[in-house]
Amino acid sequence: MRLRFHLGSGYRYPSLSSLFLLAATLALPQPAGSADSNLSVTTQVSNTKSTLMSIQFQTPRHGWAVGSGGTILKTTDAGKKWKRVTSGTAALLTSVLFIDSFKGWIAGAGGLLRYTANGGESWSTQSLDTQQPLYGVYFPSPSIGWAVGGGGTILHTVDGGEHWVEQVSGTTAALYAAHFLNDQKGTIVGALGTVLSTDDGGTTWIPQATQDAVTLFDVFFTDPSTGWAVGNAGALFQTTNGGAKWVDQTLPCGKTCTKIIDLLKIRFVSQQEGWIVGERGMLYRTTDAGLTWSEGKSIAPASLFGLSFPNTTRGWASGENGIIVQLHLGR
Repeated sequence: MRLRFHLGSGYRYPSLSSLFLLAATLALPQPAGSADSNLSVTTQVSNTKSTLMSIQFQTPRHGWAVGSGGTILKTTDAGKKWKRVTSGTAALLTSVLFIDSFKGWIAGAGGLLRYTANGGESWSTQSLDTQQPLYGVYFPSPSIGWAVGGGGTILHTVDGGEHWVEQVSGTTAALYAAHFLNDQKGTIVGALGTVLSTDDGGTTWIPQATQDAVTLFDVFFTDPSTGWAVGNAGALFQTTNGGAKWVDQTLPCGKTCTKIIDLLKIRFVSQQEGWIVGERGMLYRTTDAGLTWSEGKSIAPASLFGLSFPNTTRGWASGENGIIVQLHLGR
């Protein structure tokens, strides 16, 4: 099914449901100024009703999605066909990351971490000294990587995942996402407003204040200074000084707002252009580096947890009930 939306100016009109554990009440960005563009949204056939927690496209044709019940899906034709891949587990899979066409990782419940070196033809289990659920995995380079999860868990590898060691996070809060600009500089976010940063590859993790105890589900930096974090109850925070200070960009509920949605994933495809997805299939876009955001539009009848853009004009989102939607932006 193909739909077309005009992401124009106005305020957002939030709604329902939640990621991993939560749900709540507040709001998002700012009336849109220049975010007008035609967006084509195509619902793809996933052949599953599993909740798809994470999706990643390495190229506009090659993509992966993972979720509940050990579900792993793969496409080699831009999502025209999604093929189920044997995972060997029934655990909740929360994150998928490929660093090239062959090497990839999948994280999940119970300290699960799987690795492939052959493009997903087979997956091997990487031995970890934790039973905490893992929610995010990130590799800024082929050798250096991190996995984050429950109970303040931060795991680090310097040999491409052959060995993992736990780093001291200084928190017991669940950690949901990590973003690294290079092998040394990164940021992790999680429950209770937790934001941790490092400039030394995780040897030390420094807590940063957001002045709010919301749960943060995702983080993304466009450069060493500018970053964004999103979370429950419409939480949206921005830093312009590398995380030393996070500014609350959340706006009060609009006139027609009855319940504020959780914002679950944020991605920028350039310094200026960024996207957010969340509960009730809501989508937001900025074309001016977050100064303004488009009015929220629901692009799916379910909450969206995953978001990936292999280039500036094509993206994919995934979520509840096996939903996968392709975003195609006309220039």
